[in-house]
Amino acid sequence: MQLIELLKRIPVLEIHGDDIREVSELVFDSRKVTENSLYIAIRGTVVDGHSFIASSVEKGAKAIVCEEFPESLNENVTYVKVKDSSKALGQLASNFYGNPSEKLKLIGVTGTNGKTSVSTLLFDVFKNLGYDSALLSTVEIRIGEQIIPATHTTPDVITINKILAQAVEEGCEFAFMEVSSHGIAQNRIEGLHFKIAGFTNLTHDHLDYHKTFDEYLKTKKRFFDQLESTAVAITNVDDKNGNVMLQNTKATKRTYALKTMADFHGKLLEVDFNGMLLNFNGKEFWTTLTGKFNVYNLLLVFGIAIELGFEQEEILQAISQLKRVSGRFETFKSDGGIFFIVDYAHTPDALENILDSINDIRTKNERLITVFGCGGDRDHSKRPEMGNIATKKSTLAIITSDNPRTEDPTAIIKEIEAGVEPQNFSKYTSIPDRKEAIKMAIKFAEPKDIVLVAGKGHETYQEINGVKHHFDDKETINELWKLMSK
Repeated sequence: MQLIELLKRIPVLEIHGDDIREVSELVFDSRKVTENSLYIAIRGTVVDGHSFIASSVEKGAKAIVCEEFPESLNENVTYVKVKDSSKALGQLASNFYGNPSEKLKLIGVTGTNGKTSVSTLLFDVFKNLGYDSALLSTVEIRIGEQIIPATHTTPDVITINKILAQAVEEGCEFAFMEVSSHGIAQNRIEGLHFKIAGFTNLTHDHLDYHKTFDEYLKTKKRFFDQLESTAVAITNVDDKNGNVMLQNTKATKRTYALKTMADFHGKLLEVDFNGMLLNFNGKEFWTTLTGKFNVYNLLLVFGIAIELGFEQEEILQAISQLKRVSGRFETFKSDGGIFFIVDYAHTPDALENILDSINDIRTKNERLITVFGCGGDRDHSKRPEMGNIATKKSTLAIITSDNPRTEDPTAIIKEIEAGVEPQNFSKYTSIPDRKEAIKMAIKFAEPKDIVLVAGKGHETYQEINGVKHHFDDKETINELWKLMSK
């Protein structure tokens, strides 16, 4: 593609060289530069891409996009100066792949909890409605039946456009994307045209990255601020930050709620471990999904589908056919009568939601045993909070390792224990080895008791000292149960 075509819609400050030059690919990692690449020099938090302009030219880059021209300019290379290379990359990527987000109905879902579930549920609902779609989530990336492993919360913007272009080529009409705060902050959604943006909730998370809750809030809000007037923004007004998301958006505003008046209103009529009877906008239906947080997830799915032009009855029929998302309130009963639940809950709010949902269902004759931990190299401030929640809302809490990464697991556990209130000291124990912690929970549990293993959900690894080891909570529970029930 010619450079002049790639630069459409990009506010260029200055060009040095020929803008009719052919470009074979876009690269922002200088190590991946090949002949005729366009290298985009981005200022990162650790490394400044401008330092690698000369080496990129040596490797064959024929065009450079940067915020500052190098002192020495090669006459066989075109240099393009922009105000913000990171933002320019998004539009460059869109242009390079033929602006695929304009040819699809792209739906983005953001929030602290629920964004993976909602994105995946949307993909499954639209499959039930008879449509092939694309899914970009932390768990997996899908184009129709094809599954591509997911590696980041939000892939880089070149990868996103490549996937969307492939989805267009394969006849997809819809694409459902999980939009993370990291992705927004790092301009990974620049140049994308969203048809609908959905907001789930905002609670304590990622403060290791965003530093303050206010900064985290503003980052999420930026997604809605950037929407075009042709888009629709749907927000949860039961969340105190729901209306904040809509303050400056040009998009059409829609709301959903269980507790307050909203465009899409839901009621939880009945609930047990097998599912829920719900009422959405006056229509009753049954779903095998369970837990109050899933009522919100499904209500957002319902609202998005309505805004995309589908009828209430066909949407609710498609929702009632849904199966549970992997690692999200996944339940199974042992032949010994113990009820196991595996869930991804790894934030204070998510853990509280799952424990509240279980306590709403259980008759209190059964005990609730919770196995959980906190990830290493992440937000420290949520650790004591989770210690308090787990011990307050469980019969017994077993504090263990999650993904300690490069941190000492016992140091993480000590920070969790710091939040336990004196009256709950007798309600917890600590076992750093996750497998041993699950073993202890099974040993302690009696028929009808409920064992919640939280924090990892769909993950099939545990990261210790920077090394990933195979570890699957569901697999571990089944192995230990078979071994211990012999």
